[in-house]
Amino acid sequence: MNYLAHFGLREPPFGITPDTSFFFACRSTQEALNVLLVAVGNGEGFIKITGEVGTGKTLLCRKFLRTVGSGNVTAYLPNPMVDSRGLFAALAAELGVGAHAQDEPRLLLRAITHALLKHAREGRRVVLCLDEAQAMPIETLEAVRLLTNLETEKRKLLQVVLFGQPELDQRLAEPPIRQLAQRISFEYRLRGLDADEVGTYLVHRLTVAGYRGEPLFSAGAIAALHRASAGVPRLVNILAHKAMLGAFGEGGGRIERRHVRLAVSDTPAARPIARWWAWLDPSLFRMGTSR
Repeated sequence: MNYLAHFGLREPPFGITPDTSFFFACRSTQEALNVLLVAVGNGEGFIKITGEVGTGKTLLCRKFLRTVGSGNVTAYLPNPMVDSRGLFAALAAELGVGAHAQDEPRLLLRAITHALLKHAREGRRVVLCLDEAQAMPIETLEAVRLLTNLETEKRKLLQVVLFGQPELDQRLAEPPIRQLAQRISFEYRLRGLDADEVGTYLVHRLTVAGYRGEPLFSAGAIAALHRASAGVPRLVNILAHKAMLGAFGEGGGRIERRHVRLAVSDTPAARPIARWWAWLDPSLFRMGTSR
């Protein structure tokens, strides 16, 4: 990327691919991670994390999988748009079970059960994380519920974390799977970055990417980024990247509000930034012409 050397960067600071090295523990994300760790530690069967598009659900999921500890076995399914057989086959593969995707669901379930019992005997918890869960077919969600029926007298053999957009709540309210909704014991709704967190977020990502200079974003640029993105991390990244390109194109070394404004004009998902005089009382503009 052309501007890396210009700004003294080792790598792009505002990519939108989930990378745990850039994980930023804002208030909402840290609270969500705490909920996940406490829920798993308590052996809860179902946990749900929801958030709007771009609020960092996948990054949180990957950070959680890295944080959950060596005493747990984790499985991650990023694409849950499969039927029950596909779900069982994917879980069996994650657990290293000697099963085949073409096997009947009951055979796959039997192999999974044996693997879960083995982990339980050896004192390990098994945690399954399902990303984009709002896209799961009803049949597959019901298969997930059946998986959590597997238990000993003391605890669940499998804990499930559902990550999804707010539409997941609507899906779980449908009558065929209302039993699953009743089993969710911990849940959290991710929020965007607060206004006072955006500047720290930018500094964090720039530092991880190798930046060591003076503050790169002006106070006006930071305020504009928060307003235009509503604090959604993915939008902050997109706008910050484009604003840096704009400053680089001018040969400058600091990102100002005008660079953010140009980035917003090129980003349909961003909210428009009103010019400063739009906040003034219109009557002020008439005072000079009054007689």
